[in-house]
Amino acid sequence: METVCNKLEKSLVEVQVSFSKEEWKAAQEEALAKLAKNVKIDGFRKGKAPVQMVKARIGKGTILEEATDIILQKNYGPILLDNNIQPVGQPEVKITEMSEDVFNCTVTAPVAPEVKLGDYKDLEVKKTTVRVTKKEVEERIKEYQKQFAELVVKEEGEVETGDTVVIDYQGLKDGVAFDGGTAENYSLEIGSNTFIPGFEDQIIGMKANDEKDIELTFPKEYHAEDLAGQEVIFKVKVHEIKYKSLPEIDDELAKDVNIDGVETLEDLRTYTKEQIRIQKQTQSENDFSEKIYNALIENTPIDLPDAMVESEINMMLREIEQNLAQQGLNLETFQQITGKTIDDMKEEVREQAEKRVKFNLILAEIAKVENIEVSDDEVEEEIKEIASYYGKEVDEIKQIFGSQIDSIKADLASRKAVQFVKDNVKK
Repeated sequence: METVCNKLEKSLVEVQVSFSKEEWKAAQEEALAKLAKNVKIDGFRKGKAPVQMVKARIGKGTILEEATDIILQKNYGPILLDNNIQPVGQPEVKITEMSEDVFNCTVTAPVAPEVKLGDYKDLEVKKTTVRVTKKEVEERIKEYQKQFAELVVKEEGEVETGDTVVIDYQGLKDGVAFDGGTAENYSLEIGSNTFIPGFEDQIIGMKANDEKDIELTFPKEYHAEDLAGQEVIFKVKVHEIKYKSLPEIDDELAKDVNIDGVETLEDLRTYTKEQIRIQKQTQSENDFSEKIYNALIENTPIDLPDAMVESEINMMLREIEQNLAQQGLNLETFQQITGKTIDDMKEEVREQAEKRVKFNLILAEIAKVENIEVSDDEVEEEIKEIASYYGKEVDEIKQIFGSQIDSIKADLASRKAVQFVKDNVKK
């Protein structure tokens, strides 16, 4: 067997394979022997008929097809190993020439792309300075105040934004009531945008015991096809109007919030300020990481093989499916609700998948260049944290990962690489 290896675009390598006449003949003889075991020819015991009769019965095409499988199975590994090829996806085999005397083919395999690092030190990326203002604290305190507001019946006056009304309504299309369009004594907060656009706005100004016909058009993208884009009338009667009575902002409100260690309004302000600070720090760190992420990808162009991107896309779809399951949905139901096909979903995540693959390759190269290492103790500690998070035993986690335990090590190395870049941004 002789091979010639060539690099192609998009991190593909092509190996041109030429087998000797002797190798190919040997594969055909093995194929014939294998197939002959199952050939029954009248007058001969199974497997004992003359070779020429067996060949005639089987047919040249079948023998060559079986010989192809035999010779490729035996040489597939050596073809890759001899040319130092480590595929990152399924290689493709194409027969270029085949007869009883000649068998040549090409093996095309996607491989990890070469990563030529761009700038990853002294990046001009700044972290947002975290500052909590008195106004932000007071706005958060007012949110607590709203949570403990009481609804009080408005004896006189009209419906205003923020009021809660108790209404009867009946929806009619072409004079006929439609499913899901009727209710009695329904409580609706005006301004909550619970109903289709325009419904709540037209209740503003009504008084208790008022009745009104509200003319509306359902949105074109409404989930019920028989109502989407249709003109309807809602017959509405207002029974009662309630407004929010806000409690005083004082020590009693602080106690009602029911937070450990918070007894006074001053305690609540201190607690609230710290919570806002933590949230802002988290957001600042996330924004900083996002800027690092985008800068590294922009500075390091990589010609990705389609196989790596497709693999990442499939992983992202599995993540979507898992998230849906946590919400009590499955992928099929999600597709019905959104009207999206699997191909649509794949295209939506493709760009992000490409970025994720590039980012991981860049981090791996940084770890290599900067001699970033991960100790066995660090891996062991990470496994303990994973076990603790999922409420499982350490040995069980090790068994789950099995031979993929190196993926934990790679993940830790990537995290260290990210921290290295963060520690070396331009001051």
